[in-house]
Amino acid sequence: MTIKIGVAGKLAGGFINSKLTPLFIVASILLGIAAVIALPREEEPQIIVPMIDIFVQMPGASAKEVEERVTRPMEKLLWEVPGVEYIYSTSSPGMSMAIVRFFVGQDEERSIVRLQSKLMANMDRIPCAVSPPLVKPRYIDDVPILALTFWAKDVDHYTLRRIAAEVDDVVKREDNVSITTLIGGNRRQISVDMDPVRLAGFGIDMQTAASMICAANQESHAGSYPSADGRILVHVSGYLTSVSDVGQVVVGVHQGHPVYLRDVADISDGPREPDQYVFFGQGPAFSEPVSTTDSQKPGISPAVTLTIAKRKGTNAIQVAHQVLQRVKDVRGTIIPDTVQMSVTRNYGETAKEKSDELLFHMAIAVLSVTILIWFTLGHRESGVVAFAIPVTLALTLAVFYLYGYTLNRITLFALIFSIGILVDDAIVVVENMVRHFRLPENNGRPRLDVAIEAVD
Repeated sequence: MTIKIGVAGKLAGGFINSKLTPLFIVASILLGIAAVIALPREEEPQIIVPMIDIFVQMPGASAKEVEERVTRPMEKLLWEVPGVEYIYSTSSPGMSMAIVRFFVGQDEERSIVRLQSKLMANMDRIPCAVSPPLVKPRYIDDVPILALTFWAKDVDHYTLRRIAAEVDDVVKREDNVSITTLIGGNRRQISVDMDPVRLAGFGIDMQTAASMICAANQESHAGSYPSADGRILVHVSGYLTSVSDVGQVVVGVHQGHPVYLRDVADISDGPREPDQYVFFGQGPAFSEPVSTTDSQKPGISPAVTLTIAKRKGTNAIQVAHQVLQRVKDVRGTIIPDTVQMSVTRNYGETAKEKSDELLFHMAIAVLSVTILIWFTLGHRESGVVAFAIPVTLALTLAVFYLYGYTLNRITLFALIFSIGILVDDAIVVVENMVRHFRLPENNGRPRLDVAIEAVD
């Protein structure tokens, strides 16, 4: 009896008869182990959905005027960009915002270039008193993977902000850190409150004084002059760093004498007016809304949060670990002992927990199926299953690494879903081979031929 063997049987025969099969199995397992170690792990999937925010200002205009003169003409232009799927726009007094979303899979850089080119080519159509469009791309990797909250009972928001800003500079030295954001605290600000009466007495208007302050707060090349040693270059370092520097700015001349800013304004150095607060507490939550006086309550302390995002395609676990190590190294120098730090978000840690749990369940699945096959079919058959499932998963993870995938909630779900299919396939194939071995018509036939027919 001649049996025609298909593709599956020919592949099985090739592997069974090849002396390279054991080497292939060992190489596959080693590739899988290397891929597990090298694969970046993160929470969010690497879904390419280009999204771009566009901001346009029109000071003094009402929301209706902004919609008619800015938002609608801009929407018509944006719909002309290839690959645009949706446009969400908002018109408010003095400002228009449009969110442009492209189709999934569109190249991010190409989408940004197309949109920028379309806007730049129509700059001549911008109405009077309307600012040029501000374009801000948004990426999935902008989601912070790490949040560090600095808090202390006896330190105010202003001091905590300055400490967190120093830590921010340290964190940005890490190569794979992308966007960092400070939340809460009061920024430092030198306030200049001009007195209209004193300005009028010296014959100076407020706009002139403001422009003189801006001109003084910069570095510039002031020229050069010859000397016996050669030409000397004069460089003016004019950054204003203190109340004294700001007060010495000359804003005009009156009766042949210079008029200093301190003569016409009150200058102060301190925290700016806060627009957000962060408090840190442990224990039962308070039902009352948080106010500026809640820092006096037991269990609640002033705080500032520093959020850190990573670069695209990097390992969230490694980035989080390296950032935490850098912050640990500056404890006692930049971060005083009186200031505490709590990790209020660590996506690297949760990504590690989920990926480790997946690998653990893979091992449980392989072990349980192997034991089941041992008791029902035999030890040889269980050995086949014990090798087939890990080899297939190892090659899958190696392909993940070669294609630039990461272990995230989507790819982890796909692997968990495929484990059931993979286990079922291994059981079905091995069971079918055992069934063929036990058929009466196959008694006396070579077992390799019977195995190839069973696989086919």
